[in-house]
Amino acid sequence: MNSNRRSPLPLLAFALLCATFQTRAEIPSPEKLLPDNTAVMVTTPDFGKLREIFKASPQYQLWNDPAMKPFREKFFSKWNEEFRKPLERELEINSDDYISLPQGQVTFALIPNGLSESQDDPMSMLLLIDTRDQTNQLKANLANLRKKWRDAGKPIRTETIRGFEFTVVSVTTNDIPVTFQKFFPPAPLVQELGAEPESKKTIRKELVIGQAESLLIIGNSSSVIEKVVARMTGSSVPVLGEMASYDSNHQALFRKAPVYGWMNVKSFFQTKTLSESEKNEPEAPDPMGNPTVEKLIAATGLTSLKTIAFNLETSSEGSLFKIFFSAPEPRRGFFNLFSSDSKDTRPPSFVPADVVEFQRWRIDLQKAWNILGKLLGDIYPQWKGGLDLLLEAASNSAKEKDPGFDLKKYLVGNLGDDVIRYEKPARPGTRGQTGSPEGIFLLGSPNPNQLAAALKNFLVFLNQGAVPTEREFLGRKIFSLPMPNLGLPGTGGDKPGPPRTLSCAASGGYVAISTDVAMLEEYMRSSESQARTLGETPGLMEAAQKVLGPGTVLFGYQNQVESARTEFELLKKEGASITNMMTMLPGVFGLPSPQNAIKQLTDYSLLPPFDGLAKYFHFTVYGVGASVDGVTFKWFAPIPPKLP
Repeated sequence: MNSNRRSPLPLLAFALLCATFQTRAEIPSPEKLLPDNTAVMVTTPDFGKLREIFKASPQYQLWNDPAMKPFREKFFSKWNEEFRKPLERELEINSDDYISLPQGQVTFALIPNGLSESQDDPMSMLLLIDTRDQTNQLKANLANLRKKWRDAGKPIRTETIRGFEFTVVSVTTNDIPVTFQKFFPPAPLVQELGAEPESKKTIRKELVIGQAESLLIIGNSSSVIEKVVARMTGSSVPVLGEMASYDSNHQALFRKAPVYGWMNVKSFFQTKTLSESEKNEPEAPDPMGNPTVEKLIAATGLTSLKTIAFNLETSSEGSLFKIFFSAPEPRRGFFNLFSSDSKDTRPPSFVPADVVEFQRWRIDLQKAWNILGKLLGDIYPQWKGGLDLLLEAASNSAKEKDPGFDLKKYLVGNLGDDVIRYEKPARPGTRGQTGSPEGIFLLGSPNPNQLAAALKNFLVFLNQGAVPTEREFLGRKIFSLPMPNLGLPGTGGDKPGPPRTLSCAASGGYVAISTDVAMLEEYMRSSESQARTLGETPGLMEAAQKVLGPGTVLFGYQNQVESARTEFELLKKEGASITNMMTMLPGVFGLPSPQNAIKQLTDYSLLPPFDGLAKYFHFTVYGVGASVDGVTFKWFAPIPPKLP
């Protein structure tokens, strides 16, 4: 026997041991970790994979284009000097030690507290980050944090949860780093009349943070964290994945998605509503009749919603985003506007190829009128039947000139099931130079001439008796009058600026409405046009199949090249005002706005000419479909064909 030959058994045993260890160390997926009463969950199951997907995206390639170098370097220089380095000095950390931590799943969840929990926080927040091979770095970071907290004299304690050590630290609003407060200034506190000043009020919370194997767990409830760790250690506890309402969404949307999220609508709104009602003392009825949160939820049909689920899928063809509203028939409120009847939502042949935006909604307008009237009455009881009363007043006004004119019959009775809106690039020398495209709005009708006459009388009434002008065009009448502030999509009535004129005409089975008379005339001549149509746009119909399907009631298109071109030009000319628009959204949700910081970090004058970047943009399409189970919104962005 050759003495140099060794038995393979030890090597095999070692390999099996390693495989067993790796299997045990694998962190379960979010639906196998989160408790069954989870109200909200958003996750990426593999952050490393998501990072690679992002690096391959057109947006990432655009950011790293050589032409963007001056703008990019100026931004990063300002970012590092004014935010990153000061924050690192203040916290005494190296941000790279934390940026590298997310490797596996990153999950955020909201979980209703039990009766034993503090009702000051109806929802427990939970953040899970799988660090995989960065486990030692995570351990070092946590040890460093504990040392800093102790050195700073912060009250901390240690809890052992299922054999893992967690640190519980008391934090207050005063602990927010000064650098962070400069970038995200706190919103001013709302103070009731007669109340004591709250400017110095300190909000104290407990933060629970620890490591279980390779998983970083951060939350504000030890009992919720205990449920997660129990599942990791093999205990049989009810989890989210065992819920039928979740599992149906998971099988349909989540299995291969790099990003997805889910909400138990009933649990979320019940918890929030109960919390607010417990905090607020009963008040006298509002003399103005302003609706309560409960009334808004009931009237809009949110009570008919069971769950909301969304995902993001990517492929070599592009990116597809889906969101599903589980609202089984019969639906209530706003969701009752969507039926499961299939109708053609593709662009008609009269829509030109050079539009920047198109939308077609096959909605029963007579049914929608009744639904919206009921919804308005449910929210504002004093306005119950308000739409009918408005029509009756307008009808009485019209009968002064024509006693036999029945405005409601001609207006509501002639509404069809087709609503189209599209916009074209603004022409040089017009108001569109400010960046606002011109649009047209089309209402399908079985009798467009009667509908146009009724609409004219209704608009005259809303315009306080303004006298419309009329003229002939291609054998049809166009009437025009000052634009009332109706806020109709595509008409421009909601845009600031000098007074505008609204023009309307019945043509081709529709009543056309626009503030751009040239666009209205182009539509009326469309049967004679030989120009290419939107439906003939290369790749459009193939992309549309990603968002169309049985029950589709709405289809939309946006030319990202032209919209991005307009945005680039505005940013270079009016960067400050655009920054205001970009930072408006956080304020709507009561979040701090980094408006001033963004102004300081960005120099939009360094943006390159758009033509060199146009290859990173293409078009997007979207669709809304309904079934007996709910309503689905889909949005698809194909890969720009000019990208390498």
